Amino acid sequence: MRHTGGGPQQKTQVLEGVSITHADKPTSPIGAMAEPSLAVVGQGVKRTILNGVPYDYRAGQFLVVSVDLPVTGQALEASAEEPFVVFSMTLKPEAIAPLLLETGSTAKPPAFSGLAVSDATPELLDPVVRLLRLLGRPDDLRVLAPGLEREILWRLITGAQGALVRQIGLANSNLAHISRAIRWIRRHYDKPLRIADLAELSGMSPSTFHRHFRSATSMTPVQFQKQIRLQEARTLLLTRPADVAEIGYLVGYESPSQFSREYRKTFGAPPGRDVARLTAVARSGGSSRADH
Repeated sequence: MRHTGGGPQQKTQVLEGVSITHADKPTSPIGAMAEPSLAVVGQGVKRTILNGVPYDYRAGQFLVVSVDLPVTGQALEASAEEPFVVFSMTLKPEAIAPLLLETGSTAKPPAFSGLAVSDATPELLDPVVRLLRLLGRPDDLRVLAPGLEREILWRLITGAQGALVRQIGLANSNLAHISRAIRWIRRHYDKPLRIADLAELSGMSPSTFHRHFRSATSMTPVQFQKQIRLQEARTLLLTRPADVAEIGYLVGYESPSQFSREYRKTFGAPPGRDVARLTAVARSGGSSRADH
């Protein structure tokens, strides 16, 4: 198992794409890119914010993310006596697709297909618990974990959020087409954005693309790109010596004043003050990670 992170929140990599995160006190809200994944809370309360909308989920509930999304995450309830614990698993299209052949469901995809919170059923929790019981037994984990991961996926596909999860495994779903545009924006966040080009990449008309993109992410493409730029700027400000104007230029802003204005609106403080606060938190042992 691989351990990462420090301070009150720590992440343990159990398997490729499977991890456990725990915290012994509430954490500060930190931005991150959430990839298609499942997060099941075992104890405590987690908050994930997407485009200003908070999604709170607690012990016995789970969150599903179906596309890459810029989110802010934090542990709301955690203590040394009752630490926050969350089980996370990456949702891979190649693992979901074969299971779709086993279900004859024709359920329509949800209107919003990027992120959802539901109560976890006993049928879903059972394979999660059985997988966690294999920790410390590497041979059992190596042999039995793939079957348990498959069972977890099956419970998701046949559960309350099955329509959302099935879209991840469908190569021709609207979600799959929008995902291509999202990947382009993530790789070229510092470049000018043309809706017509993204629509063509997704195989849609501009109006259809815009509608499906907003349905999947709750944002317009321009808003999505701005979130990526600002999160990247925050990371650069924390990890390399450079002035604010230079960082703004590196992530695609031509106007330093616009960069500072949008940064403050998103993170609640101007770039310099925000980075100073985050640095002080890190030095005092605070968390600097966000696992949705």
